[in-house]
Amino acid sequence: MMQPAHHRLIPFFTLLLGLIWIIVSRVDTLPPSAKPEAPQKGFPAPDFTLESREGQLIQLSDLRGRPVLLNFWASWCPPCRAEMPAMQSIYEKYGDYFVLLAINVTNQDTPSNVEAFIREYNLTFPILFDWDGAVARRYGLISLPTTYVIDAEGTIREILVGGPLTEASLLARLETLLGDLP
Repeated sequence: MMQPAHHRLIPFFTLLLGLIWIIVSRVDTLPPSAKPEAPQKGFPAPDFTLESREGQLIQLSDLRGRPVLLNFWASWCPPCRAEMPAMQSIYEKYGDYFVLLAINVTNQDTPSNVEAFIREYNLTFPILFDWDGAVARRYGLISLPTTYVIDAEGTIREILVGGPLTEASLLARLETLLGDLP
């Protein structure tokens, strides 16, 4: 037996009303003109100021004139853990030629875990704390680890999402910025 025509339209109208409700009730925290776009290759790296573990404020724009590797990480992230020895190695060998900034996404981590991580891997490069996640959001972070390769003029040359990065892959990226390394 066939259903009356109006009974067959009920699912259609239910879906239509649901779609209208989703559109009408959507909440944007920022107007479209105020939403920052995620940084892109070939464009300037967004400036920020973060605190280092020594309490020093480091501003990205103050580092112009030197290439920067900007690495977002967390202590609980397995690929982050796997790539830190390579980061430390290239920093020890070539740290005079570039700046390595490791930004801990601290709103997803704990200071005690970060300190244990630094000790475990004997990290000597600057560790910065993104306490509220504002810099990670500004950079449109979607995955950990994420590394930005920034040239001496402050332009993003490459965005490496995921990991772990090897010493050879990090060195290859540095060589594109610096030429032949000793």
